[in-house]
Amino acid sequence: MRSSKTACPCGRGPSLDGCCGRYLGTGVPAPDAESLMRSRYTAFVRGDVAHLLATWHPGTRPETLDLEPGVKWLGLEVKRHTPMDHTHAEVEFVARSRVQGKGQRLHECSRFVREDGCWFYVDGDILH
Repeated sequence: MRSSKTACPCGRGPSLDGCCGRYLGTGVPAPDAESLMRSRYTAFVRGDVAHLLATWHPGTRPETLDLEPGVKWLGLEVKRHTPMDHTHAEVEFVARSRVQGKGQRLHECSRFVREDGCWFYVDGDILH
């Protein structure tokens, strides 16, 4: 059960319910690609595979998704959100995590598409 006093893992909102929680399993679409990306990060933190698959574009979505066990997500930094046009956008971000005591950093430029009023993650390029 979510608590409105729980800070949102994405770092943008003071509460989960007032930030990414409104998109997780509610059927409410994220208003833009950055909000969708933040909700997907929050889904990784919470182990919400259903949200990750539901927000992945059908053309690139895997049939199943197994999350790596033991990952502790530490934070998210959005570097930029670039709308390309009304239906395409890119979000560059850095997500930090720890696995078996070892720090990791994922720097990615993700591509998103908007179809039927909903944003979807398409794919991304790992940056170094």
